[in-house]
Amino acid sequence: QVQLVESGGGLVQAGGSLRLSCAASGGMFSRNVMGWYRQAPGKQRVVVALITSGGTANYADSVKGRFTISRDNAKNTVYLQMNSLKPEDTAVYYCRLGLEYDYWGQGTQVTVSS
Repeated sequence: QVQLVESGGGLVQAGGSLRLSCAASGGMFSRNVMGWYRQAPGKQRVVVALITSGGTANYADSVKGRFTISRDNAKNTVYLQMNSLKPEDTAVYYCRLGLEYDYWGQGTQVTVSS
């Protein structure tokens, strides 16, 4: 049974930083793509960043140069370092295991004040 637990969200002023973590259990972490997604109020959930099992990362244009995704396969954890945060980054952030499965965390709220 796969479980994903996010942490690290909160309230931060524009220009600030946060680091999100997602701890996975269930034995599938190391061989799968991991992703961070976000959903703002009234909007669809969109991908923020993806990282392959080997560590290759891809980012949405809106966060390139500001966010960094990383993973620690020994700890079954994926991270999202978010710098230079903007009010438009405000959303619930979710981690996801794989691209073909429906394994999601419960989400963590990130609020950026102007």
